[in-house]
Amino acid sequence: MKNKKTITVEILVKASIEKVWEFWTKPEHITKWNAASEDWHTTGAENDLRIGGKFLSRMEAKDGSFGFDFEGIYNSILPNEEISYTLSDDRKVIIIFLQTENKVKITQTFEAENINSIQLQKLGWQAILNNFKMYVEKN
Repeated sequence: MKNKKTITVEILVKASIEKVWEFWTKPEHITKWNAASEDWHTTGAENDLRIGGKFLSRMEAKDGSFGFDFEGIYNSILPNEEISYTLSDDRKVIIIFLQTENKVKITQTFEAENINSIQLQKLGWQAILNNFKMYVEKN
């Protein structure tokens, strides 16, 4: 993540590291939480969780007006600890999972893109983390 502006978002989730890892990585869960707002959803997800493996989430506006593929290739995976990947536009992302007493701290650091403001990108990625927390803690 050299020479590029990075953004970090984080959250505490009241759950075991095993549950957090499963809900973060299994497609049947990803489609339930992976959206930045109520008017968006993930209509499909694929995840080949191995170094060199590909992931893909199809994100769409619920009114059908817009959609895009969020995809990349895994660079490293340490089960229950860390995931790093490179997005299709060559930006890097690192996610750290840290088990505390009865919570998991998720820290996600990603290289900013050049289209949306830093603040908008941070708000969007944080909103997705917030949805993840709500989903895990309810299920």
